[in-house]
Amino acid sequence: MKKITFLLFLFVFIASCSDSKKPANATANANAKPDVKTGVAPVADSEIAVIEMENPAYGTMKMELYSNIAPKAVERFKELAREGFYNGSTFHRVSDIVIQGGDPNSKDADPNNDGMGKSSKPNVPAEFSDVPFDKGIVGAARSSDPNSANCQFYITMKRYPGWDKNYTVFGKIIEGMNNADVISGVPKNGEKPMDPVKMKSVTIQAK
Repeated sequence: MKKITFLLFLFVFIASCSDSKKPANATANANAKPDVKTGVAPVADSEIAVIEMENPAYGTMKMELYSNIAPKAVERFKELAREGFYNGSTFHRVSDIVIQGGDPNSKDADPNNDGMGKSSKPNVPAEFSDVPFDKGIVGAARSSDPNSANCQFYITMKRYPGWDKNYTVFGKIIEGMNNADVISGVPKNGEKPMDPVKMKSVTIQAK
């Protein structure tokens, strides 16, 4: 009986020593803030995105894309645009700071679920950089999880330092920013437009 007790004690001791050799920061690393790419100037792709609004009053916006800054975000955006995913979706969130769209939920008749939708594709990991969120910058919308970007995107309507190094920059409006200004000023309830601000199409085109 003493021999069995001794062997049991020895097993527990070895197991506890083995656990103690695991990195103390293993959990911390899982929750660590994503790396930030610094000192890299954005370089525009050879293709641009063209957002054509359904209402002619909102015109068209052209967006350059930065694969050298956020390759995964750009790849996802191009992929969804080519599939027609964004066609018929809306800018469901508008303010003097941001206009946000690309949610498939915004295609239905229930405005209360806008902002909560995503595509069937996996989320895109964070690709943070030190590119500042100036007016016209396009960012990947996400939840509190830095790695939860999926399909929604937003256009910054003015300089917003609070988003710097905390959200993925993947493009910039290079033509039609005046139309984004018009959209940001539509009648709204809080940040929800009173009438749908619908994208007729989002296409990827050569410059």
